[in-house]
Amino acid sequence: MRPLLISITSAILMTAPLSSWAQSPYTVESPDQRIRLEVIAHEGTLSYAVSRDGVVIISPSPLGLVTSEGSIDGNSMQAKGAERKTVDDVYRPVVGKASSVPDRYNQLELTFSGKGTSTNLRLVARAYDEGVAFRYVLPQHKDVKDLNIISESTGFFFPADYRCWGFNPGRYENSHEGEFDPIQASAIRASHLFDAPLVCKTGTGQTTFAIAEADKRDYAGAYFSGRGDGGLGLQLALSPRAEVDPNAGYLKPAVHVSLAEKPLVSPWRVVMMADTPGGLTASNLIAALGSPSALADTSWIKPGKAAWDWWNGWAVNIPDAGVNTATYKAYIDHAASMGLEYILIDEGWYEGSSETPSPGNVTEPIAQMDMPAIIAYAREKGVGVWVWLQWKQLDRQMDQALALYESWGVKGIKIDFMDRNDQDMVGFYHKLLSKTAAHRLMVNLHGAYPPDGLTRTYPNYMTQEGVLGAEYNKWSTRVTATHNVTLPFTRMILGPIDYTPGGFRSLTPEQFAVQKRSTQPFVQTTRGQAVAMYVVYDSPLMMVADSPDAYKNADGSWADGARFIGQVPTTWDETRVLEGDIGQYIVTAHRKGRDWYIGAMTNETARVLDVPLTFTENGVTYRASILEDGEDINHLRSSEKQVTAKSRIKLSLAASGGSVVVLLPVPK
Repeated sequence: MRPLLISITSAILMTAPLSSWAQSPYTVESPDQRIRLEVIAHEGTLSYAVSRDGVVIISPSPLGLVTSEGSIDGNSMQAKGAERKTVDDVYRPVVGKASSVPDRYNQLELTFSGKGTSTNLRLVARAYDEGVAFRYVLPQHKDVKDLNIISESTGFFFPADYRCWGFNPGRYENSHEGEFDPIQASAIRASHLFDAPLVCKTGTGQTTFAIAEADKRDYAGAYFSGRGDGGLGLQLALSPRAEVDPNAGYLKPAVHVSLAEKPLVSPWRVVMMADTPGGLTASNLIAALGSPSALADTSWIKPGKAAWDWWNGWAVNIPDAGVNTATYKAYIDHAASMGLEYILIDEGWYEGSSETPSPGNVTEPIAQMDMPAIIAYAREKGVGVWVWLQWKQLDRQMDQALALYESWGVKGIKIDFMDRNDQDMVGFYHKLLSKTAAHRLMVNLHGAYPPDGLTRTYPNYMTQEGVLGAEYNKWSTRVTATHNVTLPFTRMILGPIDYTPGGFRSLTPEQFAVQKRSTQPFVQTTRGQAVAMYVVYDSPLMMVADSPDAYKNADGSWADGARFIGQVPTTWDETRVLEGDIGQYIVTAHRKGRDWYIGAMTNETARVLDVPLTFTENGVTYRASILEDGEDINHLRSSEKQVTAKSRIKLSLAASGGSVVVLLPVPK
């Protein structure tokens, strides 16, 4: 069947006459009335535009779907009507960067039917104080049993040559791990495939926006390409299904659905907006757009930090260290002594995890691993156990394996190497997360596509990769301080990042470039930046990536910053980004109860920051415990003082450095 463009004509609303439609765009505004989304029909096509404080952010941009189900165009559509609603609710995450998230928006839903066609369409648009979102819905229809979505016509056109930051993997199948490099909008090409989010500054003050998606189910993931017509902005590109005939050419379908069985609902197409780049960092919009959870009991979902074996090349002070029972008991002892809630057992613990010489068996530990004994020992020490799995191997044995892990007492699983975001992989995520919830298992996904709000739908989904993190220190020089302070304003605005921090062996960039790092890795940032990551980076499950000996001095005492890592929370009641800029520096403040934690990180430029404490409680005196870069890159300087909301704290950050501050109320 021939592809078609679903286009919606000027005969949109029964309440809006045809003659007045072009002059009176249909609009929906944010509750604070700063953001406005306009729907515009003109000459048989449908477009939208977005403005903030009266300034156009997204100029008129196309909407539509290219499908295989007959022709639906301006001459074959008629309006059925429109509905509006206002929602003023609260979403309470189980874990995350806030314990309470406003779920406030105004919604407009436009409904259309086709004359002489079998496919109807609804367009749902929402305006929040933090941005806008819209999605397509094709309602259930008993006569449409085989529908393919070839692509979307959705665009994000720019009225100016914005300065942007994006990660361009250049191919659909990838691990979603890369740098978010600066790029002018005029340099974005049709051949590019940018991952979400693409972040841009408008040039009006510090106003910043980001293009993303949310709430995927039974649909393909999106990338963003240049328009290809010489204009500024983006065209949405759907990831094609991996199992489809490669000879299908441009007709290769991205999405297949039977409307006879269920409606088709696209992901939300999202434009996040804020007064500053840090406003996006603190935003919970993507999670708020996720479908609410159906999980009634979440008492077993526990955030925390995990000692991790893979990155550090095994502890140098553990005899015969490797994938064996004794080694993991030693890691359990390390976790217990440091105050960590978990250990993570990585690749190699089950038969055939590398698929050689025979297919893996995720229910059969290797002979050297007595899993019941390891988990029992961990339980005695008050430590939980997570295990690593390759996704295809788990998929072959999922029901049997998850039941087994639950019976052992495993707390969570880390799944790796998905490296796709096509419709089938999206389906795997939903299957996995629902089944693990049924077995009371938490989840960490690696080789994962960008977050899209699934942490709301499945609260057991604690964290994920899809980030160029500390592992790249083992084989590259890519993990620079600039990269580290770009992530909070780009990839992290969508959801948690399993960056795997905790590298306690630092080298200068010059030393780092020539040092062999594959066995015992180093980082090219300071100890101050290492501890600051535990505040700045968002991850309810946080790795402690170095070997146990790295956190101890020669005399057995704790190394600088180790006790802070053991004590810092990983989930928060409130998050504020106090200052910072993309790729330059960041100062983040988190509240846990009445306590505040401040983390500051800088790029390769040393900085002295003067941080006001006006965000704290008035009339309360705090004891401020400060850790900042010390005599060299592997040491910290500590100090204490009493402060109030009227005080300021001066933080000295070395090049590629960082600092943390803990503010605890002083009892009266």
